[in-house]
Amino acid sequence: MSWTAQPIFFVDFEGSRTSGILEFGVVEVLGGKIVNARTRLCRATGRVRAEDVAVHGLREEALAAQAPFADEWAYFSSLRELGPLAAHYAGVENALLKSVWPYPRSVPDFARPGKRVVDWGPWVDSARLYAQFYPQLDSGKLETLVAAAGLQAELDLLAGEHCPAKRRHYHAALYDALAGALLLGSLARDPQLAALTTMQLLALSTLDGEKRDALQQGNLF
Repeated sequence: MSWTAQPIFFVDFEGSRTSGILEFGVVEVLGGKIVNARTRLCRATGRVRAEDVAVHGLREEALAAQAPFADEWAYFSSLRELGPLAAHYAGVENALLKSVWPYPRSVPDFARPGKRVVDWGPWVDSARLYAQFYPQLDSGKLETLVAAAGLQAELDLLAGEHCPAKRRHYHAALYDALAGALLLGSLARDPQLAALTTMQLLALSTLDGEKRDALQQGNLF
């Protein structure tokens, strides 16, 4: 079965291990299309460094009234139950998610149909996929890939529909999640790439050669 028939949840976080997750954005991709989106701000659990504020624009005092990210356990667990998570350079999102909850509850292992696993991964990683499918591109930066794929106008249109008015820019969680979701959806327009299975997409998303081989053989664990 093609990966396009499987719901995939593109995730982006703003924050750090020091501050905790300050904002999340989640975009559901199905059939190469964006079908759902959600975001919210979260109260800091530690110090928000000035250098981080300069990047994401989120100040600790402005987040004080927000619920902490830890309140989203049921939501993120339900996402992982329905499909694999995705991110651009997924190691960052995986580390932040695991800093809050090291493991989800038992969930389907989309690398091995019919099996279950207690892990947030394996992740679909748009940065790794584009590096392999389009090696001629000089940079794996999100905004560079969006521009190269001709998706910036579509991204801004979607941001106008889904993102809070002051968070319609790169380094805002839902904006970046929409950007990554569009990159993933763009792959579905190539018949060869659209024909890949979810297992193949997950295998191509990892840099670990042994883990990739195990995924491709269905023997990750």
